[in-house]
Amino acid sequence: MTQALTVRVTATEGPYRPVPVEIPPGTTRIDVAMAYAKAGDCIIDLGLMDPRATAFPSPAGFRGWSGGARDAFFVATDDATPGYVPGPIPAGTWTILLGLYRVPPSGAEVALTIRLDDAPRPAWSPEPAADARHPAPGWYRGDLHCHTRHSDARGGPELLHEAARQAGLRFLAVTDHNTTTQRRYFAPRSSRDLVFIRGEEVTTAEGHANVFGAEGWIDFRLTAPADAHLLAEAVRRAGGLLSINHDKPPIPWRHELPAVDCMEAWQSHWFAGNWISLARYDERLREGRRISLIGGSDWHQPAALAPSGPLGLGRPATALWLPELSERAVLRALRAGHGYVTEAPDGPHLAVTAGGVPMGGTHSGGGDWTVEAEIRGAAGDRLVWVDAGGTVAEQKIPAEDWTARLTLPSPDRFLRAEIVAAASRPRLEAEFLQTLDGRSLPAGVTRGDIAAQELRRALGNPIYVG
Repeated sequence: MTQALTVRVTATEGPYRPVPVEIPPGTTRIDVAMAYAKAGDCIIDLGLMDPRATAFPSPAGFRGWSGGARDAFFVATDDATPGYVPGPIPAGTWTILLGLYRVPPSGAEVALTIRLDDAPRPAWSPEPAADARHPAPGWYRGDLHCHTRHSDARGGPELLHEAARQAGLRFLAVTDHNTTTQRRYFAPRSSRDLVFIRGEEVTTAEGHANVFGAEGWIDFRLTAPADAHLLAEAVRRAGGLLSINHDKPPIPWRHELPAVDCMEAWQSHWFAGNWISLARYDERLREGRRISLIGGSDWHQPAALAPSGPLGLGRPATALWLPELSERAVLRALRAGHGYVTEAPDGPHLAVTAGGVPMGGTHSGGGDWTVEAEIRGAAGDRLVWVDAGGTVAEQKIPAEDWTARLTLPSPDRFLRAEIVAAASRPRLEAEFLQTLDGRSLPAGVTRGDIAAQELRRALGNPIYVG
């Protein structure tokens, strides 16, 4: 059975156009194809909801999202296109969801072809998830932002798994856009050597946010600035953490800012405009918010394994102190801020305490602070101490393995530390520019920006003033 529909969309009707489709009993497979004139700047996304779906935020009914990465998909009782959920196909009103990402002022016509099939097919059942843990306390490094072909990357989960193993990562959050179907591969394959964290990147035209550790899918259909608060509530009900992503051009966070657990203050190479994200992070700390600082590569796995380089997986890496390596321990450390971000899986180490209080904690004593920073792998660079008013102290790092100790007046609201490239800068800047190989600089950055900006190699989480 085949249905053909033509839908006219406009630039002013909102971010989503639901298109209802009746699915009869006995259907075992749904195929949907979309066509529209892509001339100019027209981009229309594509997804599917089943009859269980409700208004935002819906706890159920999600059957897939491919954004602008695909113009066709299928969902069947036994299989589905990457990004879509296989399983039972109940009769009733389903919804093809068109995302009106970019529509010209004159509007656009979207042609939809729906094919239904009732051939007998087996039922799909997922592999059981692994409860992986490595019972050894210590510092572990991972990547909290990456993608597979389940959203807009070309590479499959198997390739990303191998890339993470080769990079030496110990935990990985695979955050495909608006879908969780990548978990079909990763959840059963979590191991004591590489723990996978449940992830989803909630992606809208007004900003992106990662969800970590949530049970199930989180609805992304925000249509009003205040919907961000409903998003945060839905994440908490699902047992997850919410993190604002890459708050800088070209996709800053324009929704209202809800109560969030983390903020991605460093995405991809430092020279991809991350000084903007870090300034916004500090501004939120000055407002009195307590938000854990994290980083992620936003790596989109290509169709083949590629050399890591300065723009690869795990660049930057988030380092966390964990009592054991497990998803539960990673989530607790992220919420608590017990960690730092470093330029690569083998980047500099930066562990800070103040009067014995670790990063993410609260120093309750008045008067001067006695602070300590353990640093490895940054000889000749600078250790910079920052509070709400800006830089309060700087120290040259004299050796590859060094512990800085000093006494500071009680800081303004918080204190954090960062490693800034000095001796290492010529090498690191040359590696970055060589990797670009003539391509444009990312995020609208110019050569003048690079010359003017300091190059951070590691960022520590704040210790708060009690």
